[in-house]
Amino acid sequence: MSLAPLLDAAPAIPLHAFAAMAAFVLGSIQLAAPKGTLPHRTLGWIWVILMLVVAGSSFWIHQIRLLGPWSPIHLLSIFSLVMLVLGVMAARSHNVRSHKFTMIGIFFGALVIAGLFTLMPGRIMHAVIFGQWLGD
Repeated sequence: MSLAPLLDAAPAIPLHAFAAMAAFVLGSIQLAAPKGTLPHRTLGWIWVILMLVVAGSSFWIHQIRLLGPWSPIHLLSIFSLVMLVLGVMAARSHNVRSHKFTMIGIFFGALVIAGLFTLMPGRIMHAVIFGQWLGD
């Protein structure tokens, strides 16, 4: 395992990756911790900011180009930004069910599932985790 492939990449890529890793750790804590408390709300705002960085920084990453500089992951970023707004609005209006569904959906869709795709051979995170010896 080496961070060199990540640190050698264009600046948006390590920003995106480190924000995603931090959001994953913080989101895992949020899922396990008591809800509705001051720490939950405080950590929740930090998580939202991290997710804004994750989604926003993706617009400067163009390693997979299917339509000009864009790929389906950019649609996920737009969707994540919209869902973040809806999730925060749900929390602020005390719609706990909608807030819970939205935030868990963002966590699993934008962090877990999308994160697993970054481990495919040829991707930077694959090289970080597995090194160059597995299919690279």
